[in-house]
Amino acid sequence: MDGFDVDLFVIGAGSGGVRAARTAAALGARVAIAETGRIGGTCVNVGCIPKKLFVYAADCAGEFRDAVGFGWQPAEAAFDWATLRDAVAREITRLNGIYRSLLEARGVALVEGRARLLDPHTVAVGGRNWRARHILVATGAWPRVPEIPGREHLITSNEFFSLPARPRRALLIGGGYIAVELAGVLHALGTETTLLYRGPLFLRHFDQDLRRVLAEEMRALGMRLEFDTDVERIERAADGSLEVVTHDGRRFPGDAVLAATGRHPLTQDLGLEDCGVRLDANGAIEVDHHYRSTVPSIHALGDVIGGPELTPLATAQAMALVSTLFGGEARSVGLQNLPTAIFSRPEVATVGLSEERARASVGAVRVFETRFRPLRNTLSGNPGRVYMKLVVDAETDRVLGAHMVGPEAGEIIQGLAVALQAGATKRVFDATIGIHPTAAEEFVTMREAVR
Repeated sequence: MDGFDVDLFVIGAGSGGVRAARTAAALGARVAIAETGRIGGTCVNVGCIPKKLFVYAADCAGEFRDAVGFGWQPAEAAFDWATLRDAVAREITRLNGIYRSLLEARGVALVEGRARLLDPHTVAVGGRNWRARHILVATGAWPRVPEIPGREHLITSNEFFSLPARPRRALLIGGGYIAVELAGVLHALGTETTLLYRGPLFLRHFDQDLRRVLAEEMRALGMRLEFDTDVERIERAADGSLEVVTHDGRRFPGDAVLAATGRHPLTQDLGLEDCGVRLDANGAIEVDHHYRSTVPSIHALGDVIGGPELTPLATAQAMALVSTLFGGEARSVGLQNLPTAIFSRPEVATVGLSEERARASVGAVRVFETRFRPLRNTLSGNPGRVYMKLVVDAETDRVLGAHMVGPEAGEIIQGLAVALQAGATKRVFDATIGIHPTAAEEFVTMREAVR
């Protein structure tokens, strides 16, 4: 015997941890995984999956309205929050079971309980000390609640999907994915919705034009956006309602206040520092290109190492790590041409560089863009407009970034992500025949913007 109980001990059964455990076991490694909560992590339980199901419900509201312009006379629709909430909860429970079955089918030992590192090769959990050749920390991140008076009245995305009823008025604090997405969901489902953000414009890491257009479209739908707004405190009124008070003295009443002000890595009380694992200023585990920490036997990936908090990125990192440790090929995952979507209303998706980052990194760029009323909206009466943009290296003609605001943006940009990854030039886009009539065809017929 080699003195180890397992070849890989994974702490955290989220998307990255489960993928690493399953894949390593499939290559013949002895694997155990520890989890304190429901299997599947943030994505399955309080993130991607329930969010997208709620987005689908929100989409129905627009479908009902648009149908009238196409000759339908639908009966008056009525939305029931409890029906949606409970249906989503049942689906999550089903997925929890599937994740468990996938681990069991690969022979992965599932240990329920909080794990703690005792040394670089020992994990204590479930009343037992496990000796592991390699340890993987994939504990994810947790919502950050601002340190302001009245913070006890705030909810986060963790609680959103189990709210007992749809709030009549909702205030969302933040300017990232979660705030923008849930603002759209609530508004579409009938809630009076206000988003408060301390900066001049939300989604600060995205293309400036994309951000501006999304703000215009959200306001056109009736959502209230308050930028340059710092929240000072939360107060509860005598009737049980809440008020957000800002630094400049403005008051915003609501029945629910959701904080979407970032997330922090779950690295507390894991014994990492005692083992010599270095954390950055935000508490994220510092790793090299192969997801190895400052202790060679301890690895980390996903949200716990900082960087983009995206499920597909965590699972790709898991595959790369397993290949490095057990597959005989050292691999890592690059962040260039990383596609992502925001399931806002309207939807946003992007891949590659923003115009601002392209100008900073390559210098001279050419910008192609269009904004138009899609064919569907000519009959529906929907005022929404689609925005598309390509950022091109002026010297090489290579497309550096593709950005879109509009229906099915995520589906369209996913396809373009392949093209960017393959190094497509604007000439390749121009030589591609469009599918007519679609919105997506505009990406191959776009004219250069006049700046």
